[in-house]
This record gives sequence, C-alpha cells and structure tokens, in this order.
Amino acid sequence: MTQHDDVTRMHHMLDHAREAVAMLSSTTPEDLKRARMLQLALVRLVEIVGEAATRVSDGGQMRYPSIPWQKARGMRNRLVHGYDQIDLRVLWDTITDDLPPLIAELERILEAA
Repeated sequence: MTQHDDVTRMHHMLDHAREAVAMLSSTTPEDLKRARMLQLALVRLVEIVGEAATRVSDGGQMRYPSIPWQKARGMRNRLVHGYDQIDLRVLWDTITDDLPPLIAELERILEAA
C-alpha cells in the first residue's frame, strides 16, 4: 500500500468517527436504547472506522503508533462477529470516550500529511 492509500484510509476513519460523535451529540444512552435506526447507523460507522484501520499498511501503523490500531480493529471485530450481542453501553462509551481523542489525533496526523 502506498502512503496515499494510508492517508485515504485515515480520512475514512476520521470522517466516520466524526459522524458517529455528531450523531450522539444530542442524545442520551436512553435515547440510544429506544432508537433502532440510530443503533444500526452507529454500529456501521464504528465498524467502518475499524475496517479502515485494518486497511492501513503495517508501515503506516508503525509510523503512527499514537493511533490505537488494535483497539479499532478489535471493536470492529466485536461488532461484526458479535452482532447478536452488542452492548449498547460499550458502543456509547466507545463513541463518547474513545472516538474524540482518535479524531483529534487523526486530525493532527492528516494536517501534516
């Protein structure tokens, strides 16, 4: 994979992480429990963040160790393979706690790219 491909994948991660955070910005955990379409949309956005992370080359991942590559891939795998056991609290915490610092770091990296 070329550097350009890695940058594209990191842009995908950034765009989808931003969208997930924005979707939750005016909701509560209780809202999420009641809104099936929101649940499905958020699961998909977080899956894409993880899938894009898996497509960043090994060299790209080594170049940017501040990105939690393994966690992003792991969350994607949990959502895809454990589709029938998704814990909405974990999804909520991932989006509200883990994605904002990821967004900030991706913005920093991509600004310099």
